[in-house]
Amino acid sequence: MSNAHHDLTRRTLLAGATAVALGAATGTARATTSEVPSLWREFTRTPFTHPQIPYVGRAGCRRGAARFPRRPVVADVRDYGAVADGTTDCAPAINRAVAAAGRAGGGTVTIPPGTFRIEGLIHIGHDGVVLRGAGSGRTTLYATKSLTELIGVYGSRYGGTKSAWSWAGGLIWLAPKARWDSLVAAIKAQTWPFEGWTGNKRDEWELLTAVEPARQGSWTVTVADTTHLTPGRLVLLRIADDPSHTLLQHMSGGGPGPASYHWEDKTKLLSYVPYEWPVRIAHVRGRRVTLERPLPLDLRPEWNAQFTTHVRELTGAGVEGLTLEVMETPQSPHLLDKGYNGVVLQCTYDCWADDVTVRNVDNGFGLVAASSCTLRRTRVGGRGEHHPYFCREGSHDNLIEDFTIEQRTVPAPADTQLHGINVEGLSSHNVWSRGEMQMGTFDSHRGLPFANVRTDITVNNNGRHGGDANAGPLFGARFTHWNVRVTNGRAGLMKLDGLAPYSATVGLNTVTEFDQTDVPDFTGDLHTRLELYPTTDAVRPRNLYEAQREL
Repeated sequence: MSNAHHDLTRRTLLAGATAVALGAATGTARATTSEVPSLWREFTRTPFTHPQIPYVGRAGCRRGAARFPRRPVVADVRDYGAVADGTTDCAPAINRAVAAAGRAGGGTVTIPPGTFRIEGLIHIGHDGVVLRGAGSGRTTLYATKSLTELIGVYGSRYGGTKSAWSWAGGLIWLAPKARWDSLVAAIKAQTWPFEGWTGNKRDEWELLTAVEPARQGSWTVTVADTTHLTPGRLVLLRIADDPSHTLLQHMSGGGPGPASYHWEDKTKLLSYVPYEWPVRIAHVRGRRVTLERPLPLDLRPEWNAQFTTHVRELTGAGVEGLTLEVMETPQSPHLLDKGYNGVVLQCTYDCWADDVTVRNVDNGFGLVAASSCTLRRTRVGGRGEHHPYFCREGSHDNLIEDFTIEQRTVPAPADTQLHGINVEGLSSHNVWSRGEMQMGTFDSHRGLPFANVRTDITVNNNGRHGGDANAGPLFGARFTHWNVRVTNGRAGLMKLDGLAPYSATVGLNTVTEFDQTDVPDFTGDLHTRLELYPTTDAVRPRNLYEAQREL
C-alpha cells in the first residue's frame, strides 16, 4: 500500500469526531456522540475491509471529482442544419456535429435554447465529446420515435416475447462507436448483440497477466508480468468461479447460508460470471501494480484472477444541460417496452450526464457495463416509466447524485411495472445519493448485486422489485442503506436486516411490512446490522458517500 493510503487510514481514526463536528457546523440537527453510529466508528478503523459497509469513496467519474472536464467548443448544431422550430428533424444535424467533434479529437457540441425535434437517436461514440445544451430548462430535444422504429425489435437472449428495450438502449446513447455499430447491425439481423465488457460470448479479450492472490480492500497487487501495464491504462480484472461456486459465496458474505444455497440452476446468474471489473492503473513498480480503487473482492488461487484487455471503452464523454422530452404515448405492458428510452451509458468509463431531464420515457437513465461514471442533477418525469434508473450487466463504481423521480402524470396502466433505482447482474460499488423518489423503490433485479450504497434519499416506496428466479439472489453482501426517509412507511427493500447478508441499515424512519413482503435468499444468521432505527435526522454523518470522501 502506498504512503498516501497509509496516511488515509491514519486520518480515518479521527473521522468519528469529525463527523460530529460537521453535524454541529451544519446546524441540521443535534450533534451528540450518541448520534454517531457505532458502525461508522468501526468503518473509520477499517474503511476498505469492513464486513457490512463497502468503501465507495472513489465512486463516480474521475474518482468522484466535483467538476467535470470543460472541453473547448468545436461545433454548434445550427451550423450543421439544426433549427429550433419544433418541426424540422434535427437528429441528423446533431449527429453530424457530434461526429465532427469526434473527428477533431473531442470537444463540446453546443445546442442553444429552444425546442429541437429529433426523429432519430443521438449517438456519442468518440472520446472527449460533450453534448451541451443551454440548461435543462432551456434546451429541449423533442423525440418522436422509439428504438423499435429506429433500429428494430431487440428480443431477449433468453427467448420469449420480452423486449430488451425494457433494460437497454437510449435515444441519447453513449457507447464506443465500433461496438455500437456492431450492436445496431446485430439487432437489425435479429441476432443477440454485444452488451458487456468482453462481448456477448465473453470471449473478446486477451490475457495481459495473471494476478497473484490478494485481499479485498488492497490497493496494490502483484502480477506475473508488467510488460503491458502502464500508468493510466484501463484494464479488466477478471475473476472466475470454481465448480463449488465459492466466488459467488464470497460475494454473498460466505458462511453456511451461501454454502447451502442452490447455485447450479441459476442459469441467468451464472451467465454473468466471470466477474469483470474495469480499473485504471495508478502506478507500476517492479511487479507491484497500484490501482486507482481498492480491490472489490478477495483474489484467491482457485479463482484464476487475471488482468485482460476488453472492448474499447468510451471515455471522457458527456451530456449536459438539456431536456429529452418524448412525445407522450401509453406506457407499454411489462417487458414489452418499445424503446422510448432516455440516456444510456454503455461500455463507458469516466463519462457523465449533468443537468439532464427526461420525460415520458419507457426507461430513464441506464448504465450497462458502465463504470466510473456520474449522473448528476438528473430528473425523470412525465407519464410514468418502467425503470427510471437501471444499472446492470456488470456496472461498477458509478455515482448517481442529486436525482429526482417525479410522480407520474397519468395513472399506471394495467400490466405495467414500476421499479425505481435498479441494480442487478453482479454490479457493485455503485452509489445513489441525495435523491427524491416520489415513486418507485430500491429495486434489485436479482443477479447478485453486492456492495452498493443508497444514502440520504427520500422515497415514496410504492414500486416492486423484478428479476427471474434463475437470476439468483436479490442481494449479495455489503449493501448499505444510510439515512433513508420512507414517506409511506413501507418496509419492502428499505430495511435490510431480514433480507441482505452482511449488510447494514442505518437511520431509517419507522416502516412496516405490507404489499410486497420479501424473504431472504439465504438461511441462518445473515449477520446484517440495524442501527439508529427508527430515526433519520439524528444520523451522523448524514450522507455516507460524502463522509467517505472526507476520510
